[in-house]
Formats: sequence, structure tokens, C-alpha cells
Amino acid sequence: MFYYIEGKVAHLDKNLAVIDAGGVGFAVNTTLNTLSKLRTGERARLYTYMNVAENAMDLYGFYELAEKRCFELLISVSGVGPKAALSVLSVCTPESLAMAVVTENEKMLTAAPGVGKRGAQRIILELRDKIAKDMPGLSAQGAAPTVQPGVPGKKLADVTGALTVLGYTPQEITAALHGVDLESMSVEEAIKVVLKGSLKQ
Repeated sequence: MFYYIEGKVAHLDKNLAVIDAGGVGFAVNTTLNTLSKLRTGERARLYTYMNVAENAMDLYGFYELAEKRCFELLISVSGVGPKAALSVLSVCTPESLAMAVVTENEKMLTAAPGVGKRGAQRIILELRDKIAKDMPGLSAQGAAPTVQPGVPGKKLADVTGALTVLGYTPQEITAALHGVDLESMSVEEAIKVVLKGSLKQ
């Protein structure tokens, strides 16, 4: 319904930003990561998701598109609602969430208030299933389909798997990794480079 909202930050609270757009104060539910980038009185643009339920209509907003994509992925997991998704994204950046899934790091996910071990396992299982579906033959332990010269297959597989978790297609990933020197950086650094590059918008 709404792609983004842009205006002056009128008020900040726990998991809430009020954006004054056209004289209307929009209450936007958000993450601690997004809140840390906002300042009262300054203009901001938040990429939005409208959640419509039987007795509520809530607006969610994110400073970066990657964070919004992660939110949409998380609420697609059975048993994970918007509040739990915000909780996870308040302790995980998009790249660290993707790495938690690829490396099966339950501890990182359970650091989010309200997310227990079973919930973390479900998030990992369902999002890893997405990797298997979108990138046949690729796993955190396996080799990537195309290995760059000098780059260990495991590293390329982890980067590719993490970007798949974040909702990018194989074609987008191939294009985004072109020219990226994976050999000289860690997996998480590579993901950050890609997210700040051509896939961000």
C-alpha cells in the first residue's frame, strides 16, 4: 500500500517513530537499529509495511530496504508475528540475521526478547529451506555454483546463501558480486558491501 514515508521525525519512543508527513503524524513501529539512525526534528525516509489484522492496522517502517525485506521474511515464518520480527531485527542487522541462518546460530536469534530456542530453530529451518528452493545444491556446508578464482567455495557459498536469505535472486547476486574482492574480506563484510551497493535500492 505504502512504499515509504518521508517527513520530519516528530517523536521517538521504544520501537516507535512518529513521522510528520504533510501535517499528519504517522505512528511507525520499527526496530532499535532503525531508531538509532533517527533524530527528532530531522527529516527521514522509512520503507514501510502495512500489517492489516482483524482488529488493527499497523504501519512498520525501516531505515533500509534490506531490513524491510528481513522483516517480511521473518513474518513469513510460521509462528513469527510482527512483534517477534521487530525483536529479532532489534538485535540483528540484516547481514547478521542472514549469517545466523546460514551458520545455524540459534544463540544470536534467542538473544531477541520473546524468541526461544524453538522459535529460533523454526526461523533457521524455514529460511534455510528458502535457500534450498531458490539455490538448488547450495548449503552452508556446500560449494557455491560458480567459484571465483582464489575464493574458497565455502566463503562464496556462505555469501550467496546469506544474500538468498535476504530475498535476492541468483541473477541479482551474480551481478552484485561482480567485481567484489571476496578473498580480501570476511563473509559479513562482503554482505555489507553488497547491501550498500547495487542491491540496496
